[in-house]
Parts: sequence; structure tokens; C-alpha cells
Amino acid sequence: MTLRIEKASAPGYLMVRLIGRMQSEHLPDLKRYIETTGSNPTLDLEEVTLVDLEAVRFLIGCEYAGIQLLHCSPYIRQWMEREQPDGR
Repeated sequence: MTLRIEKASAPGYLMVRLIGRMQSEHLPDLKRYIETTGSNPTLDLEEVTLVDLEAVRFLIGCEYAGIQLLHCSPYIRQWMEREQPDGR
């Protein structure tokens, strides 16, 4: 299974729902998608089933950029915490 990207929006609000496996080969397309939105969307990770190291680092960068992560599974959140350089 690959990564599927779905968009839901309302005035002043954009949610990007990610479904499936989030891996490094999907990140360039996801970055472009986020950049073309013109704002910081909220990423819904409820249906993300698998991530790799580059995806984890991407998600860390998203949070630093002010992008909210919804429904982030405990295993992804723990991995993100271990990967942060400042040990947060």
C-alpha cells in the first residue's frame, strides 16, 4: 500500500489526511502539496500504518514549522521523541 493524501477544508482551515505507509519516497510530493496550500495545514495521521526514519524526521520538522499533527500513534510519537536532537 502506498500513501494516500486526502484534503478537507473549511474557511481558514485545512486538514490533510494521510492514509497508508508514509515513507521517504512520498515526502517530496507531500512537501509540495503542503507548500501549495499557502498555509500550515493540520495533518491527520490516524490511518498511517507505517513510517520510516525520514518520515519521522519530516513529521518533527512539520511540528517545528507549526503544523499540528492529529491522531499520531504512540509508536510514531515515541520515535519522534527519540529522534529530536535536543532530547525533548
